[in-house]
Parts: sequence; structure tokens; C-alpha cells
Amino acid sequence: MKKIEFNPFKSPETKEKFLRAYDEEAKAWPVQSESKMINTSYGNIHVRINGPLNAPPLVLLHGMNSNSLMWLPNIEDLSKNYRTYAIDDIHGNGRSIDTKTMNDPNDLNNWLDELFAALNLYDINLVGMSYGGWQACQYALKFPNKINKLVLLAPAATVLKTSSIFTLRAILSLIPTRYFLKSLIYWVMADSVKKDENGMEKTVNFMYLASKCFKIRQSPAPTVLDDDELRSMEMPVLYLVGENEKIYSPTRAVERIKNVAQQIKAEIIPNAGHDLTSVQNKMIDDKVLEFLK
Repeated sequence: MKKIEFNPFKSPETKEKFLRAYDEEAKAWPVQSESKMINTSYGNIHVRINGPLNAPPLVLLHGMNSNSLMWLPNIEDLSKNYRTYAIDDIHGNGRSIDTKTMNDPNDLNNWLDELFAALNLYDINLVGMSYGGWQACQYALKFPNKINKLVLLAPAATVLKTSSIFTLRAILSLIPTRYFLKSLIYWVMADSVKKDENGMEKTVNFMYLASKCFKIRQSPAPTVLDDDELRSMEMPVLYLVGENEKIYSPTRAVERIKNVAQQIKAEIIPNAGHDLTSVQNKMIDDKVLEFLK
């Protein structure tokens, strides 16, 4: 019997439709890059590699239901003096193909560790946004000796429990209509809407297309770290969150860090919500690069 290839897409037609749109978006990637498919026991992972060949490694983990193209506003700055690795998450809406169920954070950690080993990455500067921030934090807790510096950009949970209103809106966005998805995106990225509503309409269109093309896949739910876990991180850690963040209270998040884990550098970014990497891309790039120095 012929083995059926695992496929996160709903059909061959939706796969072709999404990847055509994905490749069109990727034409805006502002730096020369190399794309690789890396085989792991959890699936085949697409990685976009940029920057000087022998520069220090900087790994970028995007948010849930997104892909490596999330870093379009940042990649040029970040790749000037670092060898950057923008990953399509194993459960993201990109080119990676998962072939094994992820049951808990240990699976995510083991998958990332396999990927980093295959890429020959050690002493890593690890940057994670939203769900990717939680992933980065989990990996740093399990493999602290493999991390040089850690950057958390509005990480999901991690510091505070996700707000009930965000959870409700996120659940509603799963209803297969553009209305609820747009309502969520416009709410969490209100600063981007003010700055460039036409651009946000394109973002909503792309995310809606992805929702129509991919099967629903379950990832381990992000968790809140206890005080001992936050205090245990000995590598340098930078935490950035927008002043208009909706997934939890940014002021309470920073207060908790300063109360229980003073070694973590925490800062609130003005005029930004969950869109801080795009609406305040220059400020984020500058702060990340200064921290990495």
C-alpha cells in the first residue's frame, strides 16, 4: 500500500493556492536569503537564512497562525551583523510540514533542538514573538546552556494569564467568516490600522486565505511561568511589550517581572499593541540590536 504523505492543507488545490500567495508575499523580502527544508523527526521545516555567513546566529520564531514572513519589517536591520534564521513554525501557516503530534512543551523543545542541531546552531541568540516568545522561553528553560541571549516580544502567556476577552475573540475568529478574523486583527493591531489601513486589509486577506487553506492543528497551549522559573533564567533576557497590548495588561506584566525577576530587562513600547514588530519596527530593531551587543 502506498504511504499517504501527511499534509496540513485541506486539499492539493488549497495547497497550491496558498503557496502561490505565500511566494508572492515573499517577493518583498528585502535581503538576499537562502531557503532550506530541514528534516526532523517531527516534520520538515522551512527556514529562511540571511546575513553574513560567519556572523553570530540569530533565530526568529514567529507568532501563531503566521510564518517567517512576519519578520519582513525587521529582517534587513537584524541581518546586517547577524546570521538570521527565520523559521516557518511546525504548526504555522507557511511551508513547514508537521508529521508528528505535538503533545506538550517537551515535544516543542525537542523539535527545536533537532532543528538547531541540524543547522549546526549553538550559543544562539533567540528571538520569539507571541506564541514564538513562549516557545523561546520554554526552550531556554530546558536548554539554558545553548542560549546566548533571549528576546521575548509580547510572549503569549509566559508572564501573565491571557485575558478572557482576548480568548473569546480568538475563539470567535475560528468561525469561518472574514468578519470575526478582521475584528480580532483590527483590535489587537489597532495602531497598525491607524498607520496603514490598506496594508492591514491585505494582512487580513492573507490570514483569511490561510484559514481557508490549512486544516486546524492543535499546538500545546502556552502557560504562565512561576516565579522560580522566571528567576532561574541566567542568560540575558529582554522583554518588550506594546503599551496597547490586548493579550494581557502590559503594565501588570512588566510589574511582575520587576518584582520577581529583576535580572530580566523589561520595557513598554509606546504606540504599539500586538503589532509592535511592524508598527514600531525601527524602535524594536534598535532595542534588540543594542541588547544583543
